[in-house]
Amino acid sequence: MKIYHEVIVIGGGWSGVSAALAANKAGADTALCERTDMLLGAGLVGGIMRNNGRFVATEECIAMGCGELFELTDSISRHRNIEFPGHRHASLYDVHLAEPAVRRLLLERGITLYMQARITRAKHHEGKLIQVESDQGQVFLADAFVDATGSSGPQGLCQRLGNGCAACIQRCPAFGPRVSIARLMGLPEYMTSRRRDIPGGAMSGSCKIYKETLSQSLREKLDAEGVAIIPVPKDMVNHSKLDSKVCQQYALPEYAESLVLLDTGHAKLMTSYFPLEHLRQIPGLENARYADPLAGGRGNSMRLTATVARDNSMLAAGTQNLFVAGEKAGICVGHTEAIVTGALAGRNAALLAKGKPLMVIPDTLATGDFISFSAIDTEGNPAVPGGYGLSASHTFAGSVYFERMKALGLYTTDKQAIRKRVRQAGMEGVFST
Repeated sequence: MKIYHEVIVIGGGWSGVSAALAANKAGADTALCERTDMLLGAGLVGGIMRNNGRFVATEECIAMGCGELFELTDSISRHRNIEFPGHRHASLYDVHLAEPAVRRLLLERGITLYMQARITRAKHHEGKLIQVESDQGQVFLADAFVDATGSSGPQGLCQRLGNGCAACIQRCPAFGPRVSIARLMGLPEYMTSRRRDIPGGAMSGSCKIYKETLSQSLREKLDAEGVAIIPVPKDMVNHSKLDSKVCQQYALPEYAESLVLLDTGHAKLMTSYFPLEHLRQIPGLENARYADPLAGGRGNSMRLTATVARDNSMLAAGTQNLFVAGEKAGICVGHTEAIVTGALAGRNAALLAKGKPLMVIPDTLATGDFISFSAIDTEGNPAVPGGYGLSASHTFAGSVYFERMKALGLYTTDKQAIRKRVRQAGMEGVFST
């Protein structure tokens, strides 16, 4: 059976659901295909919003009319305006409430969801994607597609580039490994070159511990304050792990010398892994048990392995109708970054389907500058002068791009100033039209 929609989004992480919402708001009949039985992907265990420059990106999106997901996470935040090493004014949303809330939002908007629809085949001609097919035999046709399949895993990459499969939230063993739509079209994919001793890729930046396994005093501190910082015994400090983190905004010395715990429903431990036998020697964590990844004492999922070249409308290079979002669109790290790139990809997919000109966010806004600055060309090099390309992760929250934000004067916590900048760029409410 063949199924037609004007826009089909493949991948239901933060970038995919953002793309679906934006395409739907632009008037397109929109469907989303998700490999597993839940949406949000890494967002199922994420939880951090509005920290550092992400505050600016969040408020820009709200002003531009694509802020529903930010308003949703605001509404389920357990803690607001908290600080931890290197980060200010962060919000921590409840990871247990996010997925059903997002699913309800998409269904209320009339977006069709195809769950456990793992896309494994594609038919294309001269750069135009015609149809995709699931491993269950469903055939989907559309005028425009969004590849939001991410860059995590599958197990073979985790084994080759990391410390082996750690049974992460991506759940490859249960639902099959990630399949890239760009790769099905024959497009070259690139992985980060930042890691020193390994050809590419980077480990997810945090582990999740069941709060119930922490001491009562530690649980009470997390519930009350949202953050707990515990010194690590000197013989357990391992600074070399910082180089392997996908989230370089959390690769400060404090994250090797201390256990930084955040309350996101789980106790979010800000390290890529920490040996369980060592973790249980630390007061308050004698009974600690990992929620994600299950083998959090050994490793974590490998990411940033499948970026493709694209332009600033999010159209994949060499294609006529495939847009990319999230980690597929650059060495872009974080929920906010996924939502931003997804919104533009989804809107432009709808505009293409309707025969309308594509949109670009001006680089006078942090979101537009980020999209431009994080792109790579067809050789895997920075697409703009001064860009870091594959050699650094890009995030509003830290690392090289947050420094750029500050240098350009784009970082502020003044909501009115941000809205004024959006208005001056002619972008106020544009995603709602």
